[in-house]
Amino acid sequence: MLTPVTDSDGAPFWRYAAQGELRVQACADCGEPRFPPRPCCPHCQSFEAEWRPVSGHGRIWSYVVPHPPLLADYAAQAPYNVVVVELADHPRVRLVGNLVSAAGAPLNSLDPGRIRIGARVHAVFSGGLPQWVLS
Repeated sequence: MLTPVTDSDGAPFWRYAAQGELRVQACADCGEPRFPPRPCCPHCQSFEAEWRPVSGHGRIWSYVVPHPPLLADYAAQAPYNVVVVELADHPRVRLVGNLVSAAGAPLNSLDPGRIRIGARVHAVFSGGLPQWVLS
């Protein structure tokens, strides 16, 4: 399994995920959520930020099933999916991940034919990584 490369802006996201929590960065001044994390609020230009918990519910906004696998480390799990999930409580926030049959299941555990734009999903965690399952 590949591990995420973290930077100082995104490190809290991965710390919370390792604890089984889904949180997004938000401006501490205007309250606007933002993802990916960054040092400055694109709405009010404040440098103040906080990490707020989110419900972990969303819908599939887009997806792809790469053939052949984009990364050699994933070749044995092909075909697998990559989904973009729009969060239910913050529709302008979209997270990239994988849709699996259950927490900890392999990337290829869900038949790609079952994936639909707009399908409801919720976050699960495995090895500190957020994944998505159909709701």
